[in-house]
Amino acid sequence: MGYPDAMKFPLWPLIATTAMQTVATMAAYTVPALAPVIASDLGVDGALTGYFVSVVYGVGIASSLLAADFIHRYGAVRVGQLMLASALAMLLISAYGGLAALALGAIALGIGYGAAAPVSTHLLVPRTPPRIVNLVLSIRQIGVPLGGVLGALLLPPIALGIGWQNTFLLQALPVVLMLVLLELPRRRWDRRTEDDSTSAAPSGQQRGLRQLAGLLRTSAQLRRLTLASFVYSGTQLCFVAFTTVQLTSRAEFGLIAAGQALATYQVCGVVSRPIWGWIADTRVPARWLLVFQGFMMALAAGAAGQFGPGWPVPLVLLVCAIAGATASGYTGIAYSEFARLGGARRTEATGLGSAAMFAGVLALPSLATVLITTSGSYGLAYGVVGAMAAGAGLLLATGGRYGKS
Repeated sequence: MGYPDAMKFPLWPLIATTAMQTVATMAAYTVPALAPVIASDLGVDGALTGYFVSVVYGVGIASSLLAADFIHRYGAVRVGQLMLASALAMLLISAYGGLAALALGAIALGIGYGAAAPVSTHLLVPRTPPRIVNLVLSIRQIGVPLGGVLGALLLPPIALGIGWQNTFLLQALPVVLMLVLLELPRRRWDRRTEDDSTSAAPSGQQRGLRQLAGLLRTSAQLRRLTLASFVYSGTQLCFVAFTTVQLTSRAEFGLIAAGQALATYQVCGVVSRPIWGWIADTRVPARWLLVFQGFMMALAAGAAGQFGPGWPVPLVLLVCAIAGATASGYTGIAYSEFARLGGARRTEATGLGSAAMFAGVLALPSLATVLITTSGSYGLAYGVVGAMAAGAGLLLATGGRYGKS
């Protein structure tokens, strides 16, 4: 048995999962996008808003690991609705105002945010022909940078017009709309397949965590991919965190020029994702693309660490483009590899990958910050991060025989 549309392009599930990811990510980026306004109104340092994202991703690690059990119990669409409900709770709680409300809002969002990738994998992989699975999952991943871009472009001018608390409330509208629309296909999309019934047999979160441990214990390839994803995601956020401040403070760039460099990074991350997916489906196995991306993001990190006065703008933009296409562009094919290596446990494996990426987001930028503040050198921080990325790529390259994704 299987889905009746198993060999067709999964257009509507792809649109739905991408939209879910977009609105959830936009909600997560609301506080960073409105940080100056919120900080001024509350009388706190704007840098404190960085803790909001840390809490979201920190709690999201747990929800990533536990998501598979809930998906098998209640269905992927239902869990997707719960993820949207957590985003709605964050927006409503945060709109109350105050640091305590923002902290509680971050926890509320994190409770559901980690389920995004497992939900998408569970819905998309069985409905997608194997020949295009990398492309489909890579397109789905566009929802992450798209949510960030929409938040950065739309939310600040809205907040200036109606206030930051009302901006939170306004964002609740598309979240509620998406949550309601998902009820239309829920029964059909959440119909259990033979694959679900034989592979899931859910019996609680403790069993799910034991299954994750079993996946790691029995698959060296999955262990290598998990470690590489941890490093790659951390490298991705290091570029996001430090590009603008480094260029303005060390390379004598104006704020607008530095913003253009960061925009180049972000755009290349968006554009490259489906391209990498297509290449992985038609030309080069995903594993070797991930190896190549690790080495290239390491080279880009090494170059970025040397940004200083006299660097030509086109060369800076080229480095940012390479970094964006690799450190930001890798996620779709990485999730495809988690699903492939997980086999019947692909939902659990994807949750493991999501947790590893969230942990990298928390750990590596913090490590880089310590290195920068103690040594005063971006070169040292980027050098360490780049070496870790190259090491992760080398680990994947020496990981034994892989089949084509």
